[in-house]
Amino acid sequence: MRTIVLLTVSNIFMTFAWYGHLKYREVPLFKVILISWMIAFFEYCFQVPANRIGSYEFSAAQLKTIQEVITLVVFSVFSVFYLKQPVKWNHAVGFGMIVAAVAVIFKQW
Repeated sequence: MRTIVLLTVSNIFMTFAWYGHLKYREVPLFKVILISWMIAFFEYCFQVPANRIGSYEFSAAQLKTIQEVITLVVFSVFSVFYLKQPVKWNHAVGFGMIVAAVAVIFKQW
């Protein structure tokens, strides 16, 4: 559970680092890059421990899959509430297909 929480916090920081500036298009690009880089530092402070702790329970492929699903959930919430851009039906279907891939990754073959 610690891995999931740390990955979630990490993804919140990274989503703001990568997409938060889209609301501030008037800010010069070099400033946006610098601010995004500073935000990303905090993302790493959660991501690295999440992967280290998670590696005792999950394979690298499983960790990456967990991270991607969390990213989709965090990004969807961010898109709707921060950017005011709705998740459309085709986005939801595509995200659902990615989530379905989780079953393939985690199944013991």
